[in-house]
Amino acid sequence: MRLQADVLHNTKGSSEPTRLFDCVAYQLEHTPLEDMLCAKENNQWRKYSTREVTDMVNQLSVGLLAQGLSSGNGSIEGRDKIAIISANRPEWIMVDLAIQQIGAISVPIYPTINVHELKFILQNASVKAVFVEDQNLYDKVSGISNELPELDIIFSFNPITNVRHWKELLFDVSPELERRLAQSKARVHPEDLASILYTSGTTGTPKGVMLSHRNIMSNMYSSSLIIAKVGVRGKRAISFLPLNHAFERMATYCFIYSGVAIYYAESMEKISENLREVKPTIFTTVPRLLEKVYEAIIRKGSELTGIKKSLFDWALRLAERYEINTPLPLGYKVQLALANKLIFSKWREALGGEVKSIITGAAACQVRLLKVFTAANIIIQEGYGLTEASPIISGNRYPETNRMFGTVGPLLKGVEVKIAEDGEILCKGPNVMMGYYKRPDLTAEVIRDGWLHTGDIGTMINGKFLKITDRKKELFKTSGGKYVAPQPIENKMVESRWIEQIMVVGESQKYVGALIVPAFQAVKEWYDGQSLTYPGHLAAATDERVRALISEAIKQYNEYFNHVEQIKNFALLPKEWTVESGELTPTLKLKRKVLLERYQSIIQSLYA
Repeated sequence: MRLQADVLHNTKGSSEPTRLFDCVAYQLEHTPLEDMLCAKENNQWRKYSTREVTDMVNQLSVGLLAQGLSSGNGSIEGRDKIAIISANRPEWIMVDLAIQQIGAISVPIYPTINVHELKFILQNASVKAVFVEDQNLYDKVSGISNELPELDIIFSFNPITNVRHWKELLFDVSPELERRLAQSKARVHPEDLASILYTSGTTGTPKGVMLSHRNIMSNMYSSSLIIAKVGVRGKRAISFLPLNHAFERMATYCFIYSGVAIYYAESMEKISENLREVKPTIFTTVPRLLEKVYEAIIRKGSELTGIKKSLFDWALRLAERYEINTPLPLGYKVQLALANKLIFSKWREALGGEVKSIITGAAACQVRLLKVFTAANIIIQEGYGLTEASPIISGNRYPETNRMFGTVGPLLKGVEVKIAEDGEILCKGPNVMMGYYKRPDLTAEVIRDGWLHTGDIGTMINGKFLKITDRKKELFKTSGGKYVAPQPIENKMVESRWIEQIMVVGESQKYVGALIVPAFQAVKEWYDGQSLTYPGHLAAATDERVRALISEAIKQYNEYFNHVEQIKNFALLPKEWTVESGELTPTLKLKRKVLLERYQSIIQSLYA
C-alpha cells in the first residue's frame, strides 16, 4: 500500500526562510513581537522582543566566532560541535540560533541525562564547547572533562563562580564583525547539517540523528499550514517539553515563523500556575501530561458533593459519548452546550481560558481523553513521527473533517508513506534525516531504497488517516506461537483510574502478564473513602484489597482483546517509573529492556 500527500508547493518568495535562523528575520519583517521569547526572572515575566532577540543572536554569533568556533573546513567532521544542556529558556534558543549562524553544529542534550550517556555523546560528537544551565550540570560535565580531549570551554546560563557566563559572548557588532558574520551566514546552505540529536530510544546506545536545515524546515512549513487553521498569529504558546527533543524544537521554529509568542514554563510543578498566567492559544505536550490533567479534574470532581457532584458526573458521562464527523442528536447538543457553560468552562479556565488547540505526540493518546477534551472545546491534535523524520509524519488537523479519534491523522504535506507487507510504516520525503552520525551501518539498516523504516506498525483508515497499531520490535510471541502487540493492551489498561503505569510481558511464556504501578493517589482516596489510614505505597502494593480493585479493572478491559492477548496475571510495584530512574525515555516511553532486566525475578514469578 502506498499513499502520498500533496507535494509541498514552492510558494515561498525570496524573503521566505530556507535555513532555521532565517525564521527570526522573517518574524522581524512580518510579525515583530514584543514578547517573542519570555521566561520568569525574579518572579516576573522577562520578555524579549523580536528586535532584541535578533540583536542578541547576532552578538552571540560574533562572540562564538571570537572564541575560534566556526564552520571549519565545511565538512561535517571539520565543523565545530557545540552542546546545549539546559531546561527550556530563551537563552537556549538564542544560543541555538547563534550556533547555526556561524555554521557550527548544535548538539542538544537532555538535562536529565545520566553521566554515562553524557560522556558517550560528548565524546562521540567531539564537542568543543558546552552551554550548561546550572551548577549541577556544570559539575556533571566538568567531572568527566578529563575524558573529553576536544572540549575547550564551558559556558553557563545561571551565574556560577569561576565559570564563564553566556553574556560574556554578547560582543558589540562592529561593521567589520558584521561583515564577517554575514560571510559565515552566507556559507550556510539549506542542505547543510544543522544539528545532531541523540536519541536514547528504548534500548541500546544513543544514536546521533543528523538533521539538516532543509529537513527541519520542510517539517516546519508543513506544520505551519496546520497551526494556521487554529488562528495563532500574534497569540501565545507555552513551552515545557524539552527543547532538545525534535518535536518541541521544530514546534519552536514553527511558532517563530508563524508569529507566535513563546513563554517558557518555570517547571512542571508550576505548569498549572503558568498556564493561567500566560493564557496560551496553543501548546505541545505528550499524552502522559494530558492524563495527569484529566486525573486532576477527576480528583476535584470526586471531592464535590450534592448537586455539584451530580452535575460533574453528568457532564463527564456526556463528554465520554462525544463523537466527531458524525451527526449528533439535537438533545445531546443542547445538553453539551449546557455542560460547557456549567462545567467545561472551568476546565478551560484551568488551562488559561484561551486554549484552542493542544498538539500531542511521542506516544498514543487515550481515545477517552480525546473525546472528553474535544467535548469541552479543547481540541487535541494527535500526531505521529520520530526524530529521524524531523520529526512529524502525520497529524490530525484543527478542522473536524481532518480529525479522527484513534488515529494520528492525515500525512503532512510533502511526506510520502508506504505500508510494507509486514505492516511496517515506511516514510519518504524532504524531512527524512541525513543519517546517523558516524554510523553508516545503522543508517543503511533504516533507510533502504530511499524509504525510512520507522519500526512502527500501522495502517491507513479510509485511505486518509494513519493509525499506529504497535512497535515492530515490541511484538512478542507466546510459547503457544501467538504474536502479541503490547502497546494497544497497555493503552487500554491505563484508562483505569487504578492503573498509573503498565508493561505487558509474556515473551515465550504460556500467557500474557503485566507489571503494574498502581495510581497511588486514587488508591489513597479509596482508603480515605473506607475510613482507613493510607499505609504508604509499599504496603498498598501488597494489599489484597488494592489487588482486587486492579484485578477487576483488568477483567473489564480484557474484554477488548482476544483470549491470547488478555492479561492472566500481574505484579504490583510500589514505585513509579521515571526518567531519572532510567526506566522511561525522556519522552516518557517505557524502556522495556531496562524494565525486563530490572524486574526479571518478579516477571518470572508470574509464571511460577
